[in-house]
Amino acid sequence: MIARSRPWWYLAPALILLITFTYVPVGNMLWYSFHKWDGLDVTMDPVGFANYVRVFTDEQYWRVFLVSLYYFVASFAQIAIALYFAVVLSFNVRFKNLFKGILFFPYLLNGVAVGFVFLYLFQPDGTLDTLMRFVGLGEHTRLWLGDPDIANFSLAGTSVWRFTGLNFVLFLGAIQSIPGEIYEAAEIDGANRWHQFRHIIAPGIRRIISLSFILAVSGSLAVFEIPFIMTGGANGTRTFVVQAYQTAFQFRQIGLASAMAVVLLLIVLLLTWIQRRILPDDEVTLT
Repeated sequence: MIARSRPWWYLAPALILLITFTYVPVGNMLWYSFHKWDGLDVTMDPVGFANYVRVFTDEQYWRVFLVSLYYFVASFAQIAIALYFAVVLSFNVRFKNLFKGILFFPYLLNGVAVGFVFLYLFQPDGTLDTLMRFVGLGEHTRLWLGDPDIANFSLAGTSVWRFTGLNFVLFLGAIQSIPGEIYEAAEIDGANRWHQFRHIIAPGIRRIISLSFILAVSGSLAVFEIPFIMTGGANGTRTFVVQAYQTAFQFRQIGLASAMAVVLLLIVLLLTWIQRRILPDDEVTLT
């Protein structure tokens, strides 16, 4: 009996940490979402589904989802850039290890540090404005973070710079897992680089491409660090997570913020399910 239960002893530490720091907080968040609470009182007032009704009916809360569209579109550019460089650097090119390091390095940086770096880049008379004046484009300088018409483009571009390295590593690892004999056979048959990508690489990394789309959807909805550090959500850059943070810690509406977090979780799960139905995780064979 003891021998049969022994595997559970090995799983116990991980399960305890998972339950304590994941499932228990999620359960508490779900409980808070049905109450009115400021986070300090010892008592909470039950309000039923009032918090959820407010999330979906108050324009202040659901309009911030539109900001996520900037990051969602930018994530496709991010995937395309990462896939391009992963394919190119999977072949024999000069200084490919150097370029691999350059592409992956931004992802290693702390998100707060990235926010401050690009804050100085985009500020008036900052690095970007100085560079544009140097090359004769001074008349095109803008308030990159102060103009509501372009602020989200600036933030989305920052997000692309930071997270392209993650997709790049995922794609590169998947490409390198494809047996080299397949490439050799394709070259003997006269296949060029485009044919190899279309008939070997793309089918071989389809699962990773599907994973990247899932990460793109969830990441675009959960953007927080970059807009919070660089603009504080001002000038029309407030994302849903920034709105939830401000609702909880600035306006002390923990129940409403918890309802917003639950709604976000359900949306991510729903979109992930839809994506998996459209792009099922089928077995891939290369022949």
